[in-house]
Amino acid sequence: MASSTLISDTQPWKELQAHAVDVKKTHLRDLLSNEERSRSMVVEFDGILLDYSRQLATVETREKLFKLAEVASLKEKINRMYKGEHINSTENRSVLHVALRAPRDSVIQSDGKNVVPDVWNVLDKIKEFSERIRSGSWVGATGKQLKDVVAVGIGGSFLGPLFVHTALQTDPEAIESARGRQLRFLANVDPIDVARNITGLNPETTLVVIVSKTFTTAETMLNARTLREWISSALGASAVAKHMVAVSTNLTLVEKFGIDPNNAFAFWDWVGGRYSVCSAVGVLPLSLQYGFSVIEKFLKGASSIDQHMHSEQFERNLPVLLGLLSVWNVSFLGYPARAILPYSQALEKFAPHIQQVSMESNGKGVSIDGVPLPFEAGEIDFGEPGTNGQHSFYQLIHQGRVIPCDFIGVVKSQQPVYLSGEVVSNHDELMSNFFAQPDALAYGKTSEQLKKENVPPHLVSHKTFSGNRPSLSLLLPSLNAYNIGQLLAIYEHRIAVEGFIWGINSFDQWGVELGKSLATQVRKQLNASRTKGEPVQGFNFSTTSMLTRYLKASADVPADLPTRLPKT
Repeated sequence: MASSTLISDTQPWKELQAHAVDVKKTHLRDLLSNEERSRSMVVEFDGILLDYSRQLATVETREKLFKLAEVASLKEKINRMYKGEHINSTENRSVLHVALRAPRDSVIQSDGKNVVPDVWNVLDKIKEFSERIRSGSWVGATGKQLKDVVAVGIGGSFLGPLFVHTALQTDPEAIESARGRQLRFLANVDPIDVARNITGLNPETTLVVIVSKTFTTAETMLNARTLREWISSALGASAVAKHMVAVSTNLTLVEKFGIDPNNAFAFWDWVGGRYSVCSAVGVLPLSLQYGFSVIEKFLKGASSIDQHMHSEQFERNLPVLLGLLSVWNVSFLGYPARAILPYSQALEKFAPHIQQVSMESNGKGVSIDGVPLPFEAGEIDFGEPGTNGQHSFYQLIHQGRVIPCDFIGVVKSQQPVYLSGEVVSNHDELMSNFFAQPDALAYGKTSEQLKKENVPPHLVSHKTFSGNRPSLSLLLPSLNAYNIGQLLAIYEHRIAVEGFIWGINSFDQWGVELGKSLATQVRKQLNASRTKGEPVQGFNFSTTSMLTRYLKASADVPADLPTRLPKT
C-alpha cells in the first residue's frame, strides 16, 4: 500500500463497508446455530482459549478482514517492529517492548545493535539489587532493613506496574515471596495521594523508587522532592542516598537530586511509556516486592505471546484476531466503545491499564503520514471485574447502547473457597456468570418468550432484551505471574494491530502535550499572584474568573512556602 493511500480508500475496506450492511441484518441467534462456524472461531494457544463466535461476524467477515490486513501490509509492519525499524516515525524511534522480555540469547536489532544484552544487563542489575534489599544486606541509614517500597511515577510508570502488583497480591507463590513487605504507588500530584502513601510508613524502613525517563516530569518530580523532604527531615539529608533510587536515563539530574548514579536503572527511548511495565519501570519495584524469580516468570509469559504474535498464521494468531475484530466493530459496525470484563478481582486494575495503552496509542485523528482520517480510530475502553460490573453498568450493555465486551475468565482461582452444603464453590458461582453473560447478550429475550411466561403486558417491552450484542471470551488456565504476562502482551499487540490496520502511529502521544504547556502558564500565574499580588491576566473570561475565585478562596496559602508535609 502506497504511503499516501488511506486504508479507507482501498477496495477491501469498501467491501467490508458493504458487507457490514448485510451482517447487520442477521442476528447472533442465527449465527450461533451454525456449529461449524462457531467451531472455526475457537482458537487456543499455550493454555489460553479464545472464543469469538459471539462476535457479529461470519466466516466471510473474517476472510474480508484478512484481505484488509493484507492490503494494510500488516505482516510487513509486524516484522518491521520486531526488526527494530523506526516505525514510530514522528519521534524517529524503534518500538521494541518485545526486547524487554526476550530470552537472553535472542537477537533484536535497533540501529544496527543487538539490544538484548543491554536489557539483560539491567535485569541482572535489578536481580542483584532487589536481592540485596530483600535479604537485608542493603539497609537504611539507621541500619534497619528496607521492607516498604514507594514507587513514584505517573501514566505508564504507574498503571502497568500497579496492574501487575494487584494481580499478584493474591497469587500463592507471590504471597509467600512478598511476606513482610509492602509496595505502594504514588502517581497523582494531589497531596492527598502523598498522604495516603506515607501513612503508616516509617522513613527508616522505606525505599523510594523514582521513575522518570528524563527526570523532569513535573508531577513525578514534585512528588519525588516531597518524599525526599519526608526522608531527610526524619533521617537527615545524607539518608537520601540510602533510601532513594531511580529508574531514569538522565544520570546528571539523578545525581543532582541526591541519588547515586550507580543506583539508577536504565531504559531506552525505544520503550514507550505505556509499554514499559516490562522494563525497569515495572520490574524493579515488582522484584523488590515479589523477588526477581517471580517477575521473570511474568516476563516469560509476555515473551511467549511475543513469539506467537510474530510467527503464528493470522487465522490462529490471538492478538491479530482480536485486533481485526476491534477494527470491524469500531470502523464498520460503528461501535466505538469496548468493555473489558475480567471475572477475577485480581484483575481489577487491568481495565485502567489497558484504557491507557489503548486510548493513548490509538486516539489519533491523522494517519502516520499526517493525513486527516475520514473515519474514527481508537476505542473507548472501560471495565470492572465481574460480578461487580453486573450491578453497575451491565444494564446499559444489555438494554441500552451496543458495546462489544471482552469477557476474561480463569479456570483455577488464586484463592479457592468452598463451603459445605453449598451447590457450587465460590469460584464456580463467579464463573457461572462468566459463561452466562455472553449468551444473555447474544440471544436476548423476545416478547414472545415473555408472554409465554405470563409477564403482564405493560411490562413486556421493559423486560425484552434485543440480544445481538457482540462479545468474545478469553479463558486463562490460572492467574499466576506467567499468565499475567501473557494477558498483558495479548492486549499490547492487539492494540498495535489496530493501529497498523488504521494506518496511524500507535507509539507517540502528542495529545498529552498541549494541556501540559497550558498548565505551565497557570503555574506561573499562581506564583505571580501569590508572591507579588499580580492580577490574573492573559486567559479567557472563564479561566480568569475561576482562577481569581480560587486565589481568593485559598488566600491562606503562604506566599513564601514553608515546608509542610501531610498529617498522617
